[in-house]
Formats: sequence, structure tokens, C-alpha cells
Amino acid sequence: MKKIIVAIAFLGSSAVVQAQTPATIIDRAAKSYADMQSVRAEFTQKLTNPLTGTTSVARGVMLRKDPNLLSVNFTDPRGDRVVADGKWLWVYLPSSAPNQVIKVPATSNNSLAMIDPGGLFLSSPSLRYAVTSSGTGTVDGRKMNVVSLVPKKANGAFTRAKVWVDAADNSVRQFEVTDLNGLTRLVTITKIEPNVSIESSEFRFTPPKNARILDSTAFSGM
Repeated sequence: MKKIIVAIAFLGSSAVVQAQTPATIIDRAAKSYADMQSVRAEFTQKLTNPLTGTTSVARGVMLRKDPNLLSVNFTDPRGDRVVADGKWLWVYLPSSAPNQVIKVPATSNNSLAMIDPGGLFLSSPSLRYAVTSSGTGTVDGRKMNVVSLVPKKANGAFTRAKVWVDAADNSVRQFEVTDLNGLTRLVTITKIEPNVSIESSEFRFTPPKNARILDSTAFSGM
């Protein structure tokens, strides 16, 4: 009887260990994200540029609604905005490019992935990335499982990433990505509200009067 109990205990402990593999952790995060038909998230973003030796910090609110609507409103620098209305991705950053709007097809490769963590990490992650453990950590006092991702194929968005996944609810609470130029972007989710009601007007963008619109299709021939 003791041997049976020990065997059961061993199998149980093995299942727990297996459940916490890095691939399983990121796959659970992907499922948690997919289950959110809409989400409102407040965030801070820290950009570090090794080429210029500069660091900048921004804050804002991200709104997402299935299937392909996204809005990022920056509160600092106030007025900067990124909107995906289902057809186009609009980028309006008056803090750095006054009176200029960039217009990109929403289906363009990596366009949404650069601003939406779901598109960046949480689409078939264990198939697209080599996933390894970076241990555990905390974000805002909450316990995190930390995983590192390296693309199996070059994706143009990042060369490596680190993702902090909430141990309690499997949500992504923080991520850090490094691009081809060494630019590092650290985003921390300070508040998240899943499956909230969001007005359709939040995903509309009208370019300011007399703004210069840079349409990427004019350069790509699309």
C-alpha cells in the first residue's frame, strides 16, 4: 500500500512539474488572451535605445475588441494615438512627428503585432518560438512565471523577448522585446479589465485637418 501511495504521489508531482513547462506557461497565456473578447489595459512603456544612449517613458491605455480592433491612447505624451479600425492602422504621434499621420493596411505583416502583445507573442507561441524559462518574478506584488522567446524564423518584429505571465490567472502582465537595432521596449500592464464593453467610436480615427498622411500602399504598390 505504501508503494502505491508513493507511486501516486510521484505521478502527481510529475504532472505538476510538467504543467509548468515554459511552453505550457506561454500556451496558457495565449488561451487566456484568446478568451478575452475585449480588454482595457493601462500600461507604462520604457524605450531604451543603445545607439543614442537614451531612455524614454510613456503611459497610456490600450483597448482591444475582437476580431481586429485596437486603440492605444497615450496619456503621456498626451495626444499620441494608434488606432486599428479593422481596415487600416493609423499612427499619429504629434509629440515626435507633428502634423503627420502614418496609414498602414491592418493586415500588413507585423503591423498590429508591434503594438498588440496578443499579436506579438500569443498566436501559436510554442510553434513560432523557442521557449525557455527565465524563472519567476513579481509585477506589482503578483507572482509571475517568466519565459524567454526567440523566433524560430525571423519575423521582423523582435530578435528576443521576455514575458511575465501571471501565475494566478495566466495573463501577460509585462513583456520586454529587443529589435534588430537593439532597441528595447519594456511594457508593464498596470491595470487590466477583460471582457468590458467598449464603444465602437473608440476605434475610429479622423486625421487632423491639413495633416500630412503617409500611406504605405503608395510606396508598396498595393
